[in-house]
Amino acid sequence: MPGAIVPSDLETLLVDVSDDGHVVTITFNRPAARNAISRQLAAELLIVCDALSEADAVRAVVVTGSGTQAFCAGADLRERHGLTAEERSEHLTLVEGAVEALAALPMPTIAAIHGYALAGGTEIAIACDLRVLSRDAVMGLPEVRVGLFPGAGGAHRLPTIIGMGRAKDLLLTGRHVTADEALSLGLANRVVEADDVMPTAQALAVEIAANAPIAVRLLKQAIHLSTGMDTASARGPVTALRRELDATDDYAEGLRAFSEKRKPTFTGR
Repeated sequence: MPGAIVPSDLETLLVDVSDDGHVVTITFNRPAARNAISRQLAAELLIVCDALSEADAVRAVVVTGSGTQAFCAGADLRERHGLTAEERSEHLTLVEGAVEALAALPMPTIAAIHGYALAGGTEIAIACDLRVLSRDAVMGLPEVRVGLFPGAGGAHRLPTIIGMGRAKDLLLTGRHVTADEALSLGLANRVVEADDVMPTAQALAVEIAANAPIAVRLLKQAIHLSTGMDTASARGPVTALRRELDATDDYAEGLRAFSEKRKPTFTGR
C-alpha cells in the first residue's frame, strides 16, 4: 500500500489513498502561497513520486491544489529572490527532478485544476496525462516576462500536446489562457464547474483504474515511446510491449468475461 511507503511527516503535500488502494490523490498544501513550488514542496513531491513508482497496486493518480485560488502558481519567487545563484540552481534542479518524476510515473496521472496554474504549475499540469479544469482556471507559461523560459519541461512537452505553432504562441508571448481556450487548444481534456473538478477527476481516475492495470501501464509506455516516431519505426517496440500482455492473467480474465458477458475482475497479474 502506498500509505505505508509515503512518509507521514510531509508538510507541503497531502497524500490520500482510496479504500481499494487503486487511486492516490496528491494535494499541494500551501494555499497561503497559492501552492507555489518551494524547495521543500519540490523535494517532497520527488519523494512521493519515487514511492508511487514502486506501488504496483496504484492504478491512477490525481494531482490538485488546496484552497480556492490556485492549483499551483509556479515556483516560489519570493523564496527564490532571497537565494544565492547556487541555491537558485539547486531549486531549479529540484523542481526539474520532481516534475520529471511525476511525468515518469507508470500509471496514468490526472491534474485537477482550479484557479491559477501558471509557469511551473502549468509544467506540472502538462507532465500529467490528463487535465480537468474548472471554468475559472487560468493556465500559462509567462517565464519570458521575467527574463526566463520554462525550465521543467514546458518547452518540449507543450508542443507535443497542442502542436508547435500553438505552443510557440503561448511560450513566446507568455500570455495566460482561459479554461475555454485551453479546451479549444487541446490543453484541457475536460472543463467543468468549480465544484465538479475533483469529482470529475476522481471519476476519471476510477474509470481508468477499472481497466486492466498492466495493459494501461504498457499502453502509457507505448504512447510515450512512440511519440515523434513514424509508424514504421514505432511498430517494433510497440508490438513488443503489446506481446507482453498475451500471457497475463488479466488478458485471460478479459476474454473469459467477454465470453460470459460480465464485467472482468482484473488483478494486475
